[in-house]
Amino acid sequence: MPATPPMERREFLHFTALGSLGAIALSGCAGGGGGGGYAGPAALAPSAPAVGKVMLGIDVLAAEGFARLQGLRCGLVTHRAGVNGLGQRTADVLARAPGVRLTKLFGPEHGLEGAAKADATVGHGRDARTGLPVYSLYGATRKPTPEMLSGLDVIVIDFQDIGVRSYTYISCMRYVIEACFSLPRPVRVIVLDRPNPLGGEKVDGPFLDRKWRSYVGAYETPYVHGLTIGEIAQWAVATPGVLEVDEATRRRGSLDVVTMRGWRRSMTWNLTGLNWTPTSPMINNAKAAFGYAMSGLGCMDSGFSHSSTADQNFRFLTYPRRKAADLMAAFGNAVPGLLLQPQQQADGTQGVYLGINDWPKLRPTAISLHMLRQACVWGPNPFAGLSTGKRDLFIKHLGSEAFFEELRTQGARLDLARWMQRWDGDAAAFRARTTPFRFYA
Repeated sequence: MPATPPMERREFLHFTALGSLGAIALSGCAGGGGGGGYAGPAALAPSAPAVGKVMLGIDVLAAEGFARLQGLRCGLVTHRAGVNGLGQRTADVLARAPGVRLTKLFGPEHGLEGAAKADATVGHGRDARTGLPVYSLYGATRKPTPEMLSGLDVIVIDFQDIGVRSYTYISCMRYVIEACFSLPRPVRVIVLDRPNPLGGEKVDGPFLDRKWRSYVGAYETPYVHGLTIGEIAQWAVATPGVLEVDEATRRRGSLDVVTMRGWRRSMTWNLTGLNWTPTSPMINNAKAAFGYAMSGLGCMDSGFSHSSTADQNFRFLTYPRRKAADLMAAFGNAVPGLLLQPQQQADGTQGVYLGINDWPKLRPTAISLHMLRQACVWGPNPFAGLSTGKRDLFIKHLGSEAFFEELRTQGARLDLARWMQRWDGDAAAFRARTTPFRFYA
């Protein structure tokens, strides 16, 4: 499938109004009001969460004495957050591992060091610590070429995902798997598993129509998919039609997932005992990972902004010419489990911080869907006149052409409850389809 043109990611960031804003607490703002609509299915009582340090896939590999890599010529696809439980880079761990022949590194969007801005082209280079060549998978190509893979017996993938379909590391993984499997002599793929920071119990939000698969939506899943990156790989390789390869190629390929020890589906990031390493410039802490799931879709071309100071990325909502009290009135009771906290920036701009006061009850994407409809209440429908390019980009992220068309034509009259109920059914079906590929209880 052709790679998503670079302009798409730049436009998405423009639509979602990423910015650097300063915020301080606002006292005396009015609260309450508003909301209603479909609250979703009754939340299941979560199993008692286990607390303790999770053993990452890279640490399990090391505990096994790197037996799966002995004598093999290895490439590593990774990024800044590809570290072991002690914070040491996976690249360094493998480079010094006895019997392991690490020869090439590959970097995704944001580059190996995670410093490049979203959608910035990244060139090839050389890693200063190991001296190994680094091939960019976010430059001239997003899929490793046969030349890049030449001389390798195995590719190791170590990405920290954030549990959301449009975050592109899982797309990079799919492209790498397809490239490795498609060679005349397939290269084996090993995925080092890591926690889903949202846990493994939330499956929520718009489902992606196959027609709209792209680099920002490489799988037909709900927006919040509820899987670890290793589980996604296992499902994708085992299920015909997920990878864009023919059946003979899929069956010929070899995948191995090094599973974690000590992780359970009930464990959100704060229960893993692990330190967060920024996965990209804007996802600099675990709070931002939760915020990305909640506010990213709602800021697409809607007029809403979702960023503030570095410790509030994706968590602070503002809307032009609206006060914090307006946002509280519109959304204050709309989403069970969400706690809106009114705040004011140093320049007087007001907004609300997206807090979480009941994670089991919270539908992560619900606030975004309410934001899209509210934008049509507060002004002329911003989606009615989108260009073809902007329309397509919106759908590629959200996933549903039919939803966009209803939003475009109905605006504030959008039947949000009906859509959320429909996506509940999609989520239940997806959960059932992927249950055989879940490694963790």
